[in-house]
Amino acid sequence: MLVTAFGLVGAFVYGSADFLGGLASKRLSPFAVTGIAAFSGLAVLLAAYPLVGGAWSAEAALWGGISGVSGAIGISLLYACLAIGPMSILSPLTAVVSAVVPLSVGLARGDALGPVGYVALALALVAVVLVGFVPEKGAVRPSLRGVLMAIGSGAMIGVFLIAIDVAPADSGLVPLFFNRAVNGIIMVAIVLTTLAIARRRSDAAARPRAASDGPARAGIRTALLLALACGVADAAANGLILTGLRLGELSVMSVLVALYPAGTIVLAAVVLKERIAPLQIVGLVLAIAAAGMLSLA
Repeated sequence: MLVTAFGLVGAFVYGSADFLGGLASKRLSPFAVTGIAAFSGLAVLLAAYPLVGGAWSAEAALWGGISGVSGAIGISLLYACLAIGPMSILSPLTAVVSAVVPLSVGLARGDALGPVGYVALALALVAVVLVGFVPEKGAVRPSLRGVLMAIGSGAMIGVFLIAIDVAPADSGLVPLFFNRAVNGIIMVAIVLTTLAIARRRSDAAARPRAASDGPARAGIRTALLLALACGVADAAANGLILTGLRLGELSVMSVLVALYPAGTIVLAAVVLKERIAPLQIVGLVLAIAAAGMLSLA
């Protein structure tokens, strides 16, 4: 039960972080949002280290760095696809893929799911189809670009979970330090390179927009605050997920973490008033049911 609690709470906080990152990515580059969130999350983890602790080792640094690279790719794709929207569709799709990847690794290691587990996998595949199917005129429809981004994001998030799970059991928060540091460095490098290229091409076009600098700055300030809050929430979620991985199995935690769309969907429905078609609701319910069945299997 303790593992389930860490997994479910971590998933909800993770989904809330994704919602904040998706909103920030409407105003800033997803790369910039990911970089800012990485460093604000690193600050939170460093503050928590005296209480949690962890042994420093080359292996912890290696797997933490690998998780940082995969996380940078996965979260950037996630925030980009959430910015495209709709959040209530693309977030669950990402979740299903992020569960299947580490679950497959667990099966390759010899984990046996049993009949219930395989039924749950079939339900997850049906859910993927339903959440992308729009039967009603005017219902929310995801673009092909958004769907491909969501699948790529889910795969990379799955790799992140695998890398964190493989890190030494006594390493505590140390792998997450390297995860955040590598993640942030990659994003800063991408942002600086992008800005340097864009500045050369758009210097002349930027001058006539000086009159609208005030509203633009206000939008950027809001995006920065959202990105900072996203990093804090994401760091908290990672800490909960890491604890769950240490207490339980990768296969169980991967499907519990896949429930994170609950946080995103609740906030998207309340704040953005996103509309979801009935069959899509069925798909979301099946995705959550499949994740719950897999955790029991």
